[in-house]
Amino acid sequence: MRKILRTITGACVLLGVASLAQAQWELDNSHSSVDFISIKNGSVAESHHFSSLVGYLGEDGTVQVTIELDCVETLIPIRNERMRELLFQTADFATATVSTQVDPGVLSEVAAGGVVTTDIQVTLELHGESADLKVPVTVFSEQGEGLRVLSTRPVLVNAGDFGLASGVQALREVAGLDSIATAVPVTFHLVFNAAVAE
Repeated sequence: MRKILRTITGACVLLGVASLAQAQWELDNSHSSVDFISIKNGSVAESHHFSSLVGYLGEDGTVQVTIELDCVETLIPIRNERMRELLFQTADFATATVSTQVDPGVLSEVAAGGVVTTDIQVTLELHGESADLKVPVTVFSEQGEGLRVLSTRPVLVNAGDFGLASGVQALREVAGLDSIATAVPVTFHLVFNAAVAE
């Protein structure tokens, strides 16, 4: 009887791992964040974030995260407005999109309770431009129900690669600053929950 129970328990564990590995996950905006740091006048660093993210991770490893640029949050309303209008120009470029393909083997390892630290190649579409970035991430499962993806180190995004250098200059001038760095460190913490089957 004990052997039968062990067999059933083992089968249930394997089934749970398999279902997690083959599931599709949806981004949990309330527990996810994308943060960036601006550096002005050479040494003054300030932290900002985006409050609205939408995304998914498919069973084949396809990942897409869309950032609503109108939801930039700097904790200063006039600065939020200036970033929307002068930098991101959200009337014409409302979102930024990050997409990549994750090896399903990584998802299987994570689903089995593992922690995977690796570099992934992502495509960032921002302000009408597109560029590939290497992103160091740590991926692990959350109590067998979802996934967490964290940046292992900050990712440097260069404004000039996305046609944003003139926007940075416009921000500098309107704020009366000596300088604003065009290379911006970005970090993220993404939580994906298993999609509910309909």
